[in-house]
Amino acid sequence: MTVSTQGSIHDVLVLPYLNHAIRMLESGYATATDIDNAMCFGCGYPQGPLATADEIGAAAVRDALLARFEETGDNLHKPADLLIKVAGEAGTFAAVAGDHSKAPELRHTIEKIGVVGTGTMASGIVQVFAQAGYDVVFVGRSQEKLDGVVAGITKSLDKAIAKGRSDEETKAAVLGRLTGSTSREDLGEADLIVEGIAEDLEIKTQLFKDLDRIALRGNNGRGAILATTTSSMPITELAKVTARPGDVIGMHFFNPAPVMKLVEVVTTDLTSPEVDETVRALSAAVKKVPVSCGDRSGFIVNALLFPYLNDAVKLHESGVAIAEIDAAIKETAGFPMGPFELLDVVGNDVSLAIQSELRNEFGEPGFEPAALLVEKVQEGKLGRKTGEGFHSY
Repeated sequence: MTVSTQGSIHDVLVLPYLNHAIRMLESGYATATDIDNAMCFGCGYPQGPLATADEIGAAAVRDALLARFEETGDNLHKPADLLIKVAGEAGTFAAVAGDHSKAPELRHTIEKIGVVGTGTMASGIVQVFAQAGYDVVFVGRSQEKLDGVVAGITKSLDKAIAKGRSDEETKAAVLGRLTGSTSREDLGEADLIVEGIAEDLEIKTQLFKDLDRIALRGNNGRGAILATTTSSMPITELAKVTARPGDVIGMHFFNPAPVMKLVEVVTTDLTSPEVDETVRALSAAVKKVPVSCGDRSGFIVNALLFPYLNDAVKLHESGVAIAEIDAAIKETAGFPMGPFELLDVVGNDVSLAIQSELRNEFGEPGFEPAALLVEKVQEGKLGRKTGEGFHSY
């Protein structure tokens, strides 16, 4: 395959991404508003995929995808049935959306938050809740880890003060809401507990069994809502090891949590509607943008982002220069980073793991990880964190 123009690079990479988003809407997995918000607030895109499809025109997207499908035979390039329908009616996805949901409300009492973990993500979540006025108990394995959380939050607050965005009084109030502990037993009074520990299903499973035993006194005696920040583990499996699976939900923050606006609120088939609504309302209360989706690999953002990144690697394998692809995507799609710049930030090992999960979940041959991506990981060229990936640093 030969690609020589920026317009062609756009069509090869962006049009399948739009098609994936349309199929996601078509399946009922997420609303048009949530899909677009997820990509805007989770990736920094100037607009979401469905708004982009409307801007280009459904008929134009359909015709360009048909041309791609005739060339590749890849099912992922076959226009979604919904795209064909909207194009045939000269309609828009904005009109199809029909999102008229009312603002969510807190259906559970949420006053004290628990956080398990002391890494970057967990620390950021502690800061988000404390800044929003909630008392936060955070649990780590050692006093040194706990001190590290407070030091990191203090540094973040000092930066905000230096930039004129905060003051010493606010800093003192935020730090005053923090309580560190090395014992999970101290989470017993929490109304909601968010775990932010290692992405290991066995470790998380044991934690949820423990939290199910401990977190019984919050929510006026109803017991705490148990949330996971996982981006890859099956939340249903965590819910099943508890005695109250209706109280288990995904609350996927994006890193760095104090900065990124998006929270993917992930429900299982067992999650109660009241817990779902409460977590969405809480996310909005801490100045985040919640989007709703179900418990399947990739949720919204990763399911749309990583196939696009994988396609970029395959396009490079076909002979198109990395610099040309990165430049074309930033110019024609308005994305803040080119795909290879983003791959190096995310980490090629992380990208490979997520793409492999998507291949296993959906069974699409077109989701097979690009050979060069696999090679980079095998060579230890993971991106910025190792000094070399698709670019050198």
